[in-house]
Amino acid sequence: MRRFTEDQLVVATHNQGKLEEITDLLQPFGVKISSNADHNLPEPDETEDTFVGNARIKAHAAAKATGLPALADDSGIEVAALNGAPGVYTADWAETENGRDFIMAMQRTWDALEAVDATFPRRAQFCSTLVLAWPDGHDEVFPGVMKGQLVWPMRGTNGHGYDPIFQPDGYDITFGEMDRWEKNKISHRADAFRKLVAGCFA
Repeated sequence: MRRFTEDQLVVATHNQGKLEEITDLLQPFGVKISSNADHNLPEPDETEDTFVGNARIKAHAAAKATGLPALADDSGIEVAALNGAPGVYTADWAETENGRDFIMAMQRTWDALEAVDATFPRRAQFCSTLVLAWPDGHDEVFPGVMKGQLVWPMRGTNGHGYDPIFQPDGYDITFGEMDRWEKNKISHRADAFRKLVAGCFA
């Protein structure tokens, strides 16, 4: 596995919440973080049907465009009773003409569970795949998972995406009710990050 020895890293995202979370997780390593927006990079088309495939597209596009190592995350929520949907299409379920509306997406997901009369607990898992890519085309892949269940109605205003209806295993509150720093310690992205740090930074 390749060690990360550079002092700069591009986080291949335009998502401010994701950028802040990743910046916080990498803070101990003294790496200068920039984002796609800092380099005026467009969002590449995510044409794969797997988290790793889409993360690779984003990481390699940013590394190639900037000449710097790039870290990309592709993540989403898989709902057991919906055969893993929305999965890689999690953000798509929230798309509207005026941007992403995750309240609508959560309602759509719950309605789909009601339509199939899904049994309780309604199991789900957040998935995150991190890809660290270098300008020479090499990459390392780190998948992470947080298992839990979906609850209704929505609870809490913290976090982003599906956080207000996702209750992680071992907790009686949702990600939306959880302090962001507490969530950042246990999330699917934190799971992937532990593997990334152990593999490339430790």
